[in-house]
Amino acid sequence: MPQQELFFEQKTGDRRVEVLKTYDRSYAREVFKGIDQEAREALAEALELRKNYAPEDIPSPSGGDYDDFLWEELCEAAREDVRNDPSLFSFFVVSEASAAKKEDLYVSPDWPSAERFARRRLQGPSSPKPI
Repeated sequence: MPQQELFFEQKTGDRRVEVLKTYDRSYAREVFKGIDQEAREALAEALELRKNYAPEDIPSPSGGDYDDFLWEELCEAAREDVRNDPSLFSFFVVSEASAAKKEDLYVSPDWPSAERFARRRLQGPSSPKPI
């Protein structure tokens, strides 16, 4: 498995939230496929889609093209310095574990948005907080 590094870990009661940096694009894709609507919205905000595209150029979040669009934007933002290695991508994955269950909840191309998402999870999974 490609190199991974734990960037953040915090425990609250029996819950542990962590942020892992990974260069494994396949793992990032699997996480991406499983994220919920809240995580998709947080990712879209982190990617600054509204700032970088005209509204008509962004597929509808309820449409079939949206996930492919979001994944491509995520990959483009996760691309490392192309002068060093044009095929190197880095992703930050937020996971939460409690008891015997561990779940990947969010994937991002940058550390700040992953940390924000992780800290929100520590405040409570149902606590809506602005990003």
